[in-house]
Amino acid sequence: MCGRASVITPEALLEKRFNAAFAKGVHLEENVNISAGNKIPVITSAMPNHIQTFTLGYTPHWAHKQTYMINARAEGSYNPENDPAYTGPMGIFQKPMFRHAIKSQRCLVLVDAFIEGPKQEKLNKPYLVYPNRDRGPFALAGIYDTWQHPLTGELHHTVAIVTTGSNRLTQRIGHHRGPLVLSREQEEQWLDQDLSVKELSAIMKPFNSKGFNAYPISQKIKNPDANGLELLKPIGEKLFKDYDRCLYERLKYTSEDTLNIREERLVEGDQFVLF
Repeated sequence: MCGRASVITPEALLEKRFNAAFAKGVHLEENVNISAGNKIPVITSAMPNHIQTFTLGYTPHWAHKQTYMINARAEGSYNPENDPAYTGPMGIFQKPMFRHAIKSQRCLVLVDAFIEGPKQEKLNKPYLVYPNRDRGPFALAGIYDTWQHPLTGELHHTVAIVTTGSNRLTQRIGHHRGPLVLSREQEEQWLDQDLSVKELSAIMKPFNSKGFNAYPISQKIKNPDANGLELLKPIGEKLFKDYDRCLYERLKYTSEDTLNIREERLVEGDQFVLF
């Protein structure tokens, strides 16, 4: 995953879809170009009935500085060939960076779409990946931790998105990895703190691309300061032919009100993409 996502669904509809209420004082900021350092809505295993907003870019609690690690490989150092059919152990359970969080600090990352690019061109040739047939927002599998700034004492709640090998859709884009998209049944399982390593490992497989599609968008999305609905406008054909409206058309024409997309600034710091 190239570390970009879109969240546009209003608060009330997100609450209805995920059967959870926004935590007190937490408000959704619409953003079609969420990148490292931006806030993204999550539901954690510790507070499964509330929606919170965490910083995209994981920092473990023991780190000396904020690191903004946006992805966490399910296989860890295993599966260097990124074989989609990999069936071996999941190295994320041994990685010092993630081994605590994957066992006890899992979360759902709520999005309307994510942006992916080919392995070589990356966001110079971006595609918007979204669920078709007006299915609405969905959940990516995430892990989280809270890091305290050593000088200011400020607490930073941070999140990384778990990635797996590619599937039919991301392969068509030309990318060797993909975020772990959870089915509705898996959403509840992912938040279950009693789930065993074996059960978790069974979930961490390339997601079923049925019901998803993608189309190319402008490389303007590469600029983390860029925002606005026009960034999601298709500049080419969908990867798979269907008769559904693309995500841009749904958002553009379902309401007469102009969507308020607030510009976001990339927070300074180191960004690492682990895929």
